[in-house]
Amino acid sequence: MSWRKFGLVALTLCYPVVVYVGLQYWPPRIVALFLIALLVLRLAAGKQAGARAMALVAAAVAAVVMASGDAMPLKLYPVFINALMLGLFGWSLRYPPTVVERIARMREPDLPPAGVAYTRKVTIAWCVFFCCNGAVALGTALFADDATWALYNGAIAYVLIGTMFAAEWLVRRRVMAGHRHV
Repeated sequence: MSWRKFGLVALTLCYPVVVYVGLQYWPPRIVALFLIALLVLRLAAGKQAGARAMALVAAAVAAVVMASGDAMPLKLYPVFINALMLGLFGWSLRYPPTVVERIARMREPDLPPAGVAYTRKVTIAWCVFFCCNGAVALGTALFADDATWALYNGAIAYVLIGTMFAAEWLVRRRVMAGHRHV
């Protein structure tokens, strides 16, 4: 991973903390400038559809904040990103190959039918995750104080994503080991 992409990932991960700290000192329109900067960096760094879609979400949120001066759209950004990811993964269930299958085929181009079935189940699991994570993100945006919102969206959600990746990796190893013994 290049330093530029690493920096973009780090900035994206810091988004809730930047919003939380920024809103302590500046009005929402000023904090939205961070989102605009992130948007510009994301557009410059990636030509992938996902990067462009995230950039469009960021642009829409920034435009609403600039027009309204309200901080709520800044807090809803994680909700929109979860909805975007749910849409992407869900779309791939309807129109295969699934997102997870595409990723798996990068490593194993001749993925067997059992592998395709497994990747479909993992894609469904990610859809459930994005629904739940997005719902909690929405709840923190609407009903929690800013510190709780930042804690969940800037730390707890990332731990949950990491846990999901780790659990899937462990299950995949077990599934693959079971198929080798057959």
